[in-house]
Amino acid sequence: MSDYLLTSVLNQIAYITLDRPKALNSLSLDMVRGITAALMAWRDDPEIRAVVLQSSSEKALCAGGDIRFFYDVGTASPRGDSALLEDFFTEEYALNHLIHFYPKPYIALMNGVVMGGGMGIAQAGPQSCVRIVTERTKMAMPEVNIGLFPDVGGGYFLSRTPGQCGSYLGLSGEVIGAADALYAGLADVFIPSTELPALMQLLHTSDATDLRARIHQFAAAYRDQADPAGSQLAQQRSLIDSVFSADSVADIMQALREEGSDFAQKTANTMARRSPLMMCVTLEQLRRSATMTVSDCLRMERDMVRHCFKHGEVIEGVRALVVDKDNTPAWSPASLEEVSRSQVLSFFAQVWPDYAHPLRELQELAF
Repeated sequence: MSDYLLTSVLNQIAYITLDRPKALNSLSLDMVRGITAALMAWRDDPEIRAVVLQSSSEKALCAGGDIRFFYDVGTASPRGDSALLEDFFTEEYALNHLIHFYPKPYIALMNGVVMGGGMGIAQAGPQSCVRIVTERTKMAMPEVNIGLFPDVGGGYFLSRTPGQCGSYLGLSGEVIGAADALYAGLADVFIPSTELPALMQLLHTSDATDLRARIHQFAAAYRDQADPAGSQLAQQRSLIDSVFSADSVADIMQALREEGSDFAQKTANTMARRSPLMMCVTLEQLRRSATMTVSDCLRMERDMVRHCFKHGEVIEGVRALVVDKDNTPAWSPASLEEVSRSQVLSFFAQVWPDYAHPLRELQELAF
């Protein structure tokens, strides 16, 4: 078990507590392995009726994968530990699949920062998820900011948000709060952070046969404090659907510039700082993912992430954001106009034959 994970069981409910506060619980390979081992041990244990994912810190549930690790390992020579990078993404995506199809209630306390890989370990499937947001929630899939794409199943869950909200979130990498998360279908209930101790007391004592329904009942008292209908996504939905339904990122950017509203200009300015190539790759990913299964999305993303590190865009993005902290990545290509269709499609080229794919065993499960 990782030094950054704590596990416990109380009232037949198992708890995974992420305990790496200085790194906002960024996921290491050991943490991925520890979470996987715990979930697999509890999955078929009749003494465990639900799982809670939480943090030891109110600042973050999980800020994503350990991107400094990505840089250090990704720049290592083949004689170094670069194989660990392959292990990380294979095992992380397998964990995302395990969580999506978990057969017991999976309760994610999405308090504080929940981004990237943090979303991957919080987005269980409809048969099990209870995704709780608070007024502290800061949710995003910001991968295009570091030269990556919304992985960990992001293609699947972003492409299933209302209208073009997922395209907006994936291409801009913008941070949203509780009301937007609820509107987008990326969260289930709002509970104020001050009431989380009361929720914990409920979990510690409840003998409810339907624990998910009991949590929804508990949260009903706070429904008016995070109204999805009043969220920014709801207010800007018409614009988002109109603009982000375009067939290319260049057309999206042009439409944002021409639209002229503060929201459109802010979005265009934000996207202008993202990787042109990876925004184009992300748009293609989301369009493809809309008709794919969870398993196939994860397999596609596993191919894509190999291409990302081979290309080097993510290495440059992490260098600029985390290593040198100059915030001036030298994106390649440098502009949308220079991104070719063949470059985008190269990220979807098959890396392994089907029989050798590292995620070949993933299957859709029925409930």
